[in-house]
Amino acid sequence: MPLLLDTGPFAMLLLESARMKPEVRILIKKSNAVLVSAISFYEIAQKSRLGKWPEMEPFMDELETSALASGLELLPMSADLCLKAALLDWPHRDPFDRIIAATALRERVPLVSSDAAFDAAGVERIWD
Repeated sequence: MPLLLDTGPFAMLLLESARMKPEVRILIKKSNAVLVSAISFYEIAQKSRLGKWPEMEPFMDELETSALASGLELLPMSADLCLKAALLDWPHRDPFDRIIAATALRERVPLVSSDAAFDAAGVERIWD
């Protein structure tokens, strides 16, 4: 089963963080495809640049290379996806999350995320 990673779990995977639940890590390893939205790269770089995510700073020069080396499949953004994200019937205002939710819905894949806000968007979420 393919899975889409929210930005946090994507970073946890790269950082080999103990914060990622072992069950989730096993699901990721067993998945036939692990997807990451292009918006996650923007979110990580933006937060790193603003000093909000210092742990990710060492990855900035080779974030894409690191993701590909980890076997992740990178999903591009498109005008259609951006429109879908903007028009989602979901009051959540975070543009990063809206793009990620729209991506999960478009690809018809579960989202690996600790953020329960995605549940209200109709996204199948894996974490708990």
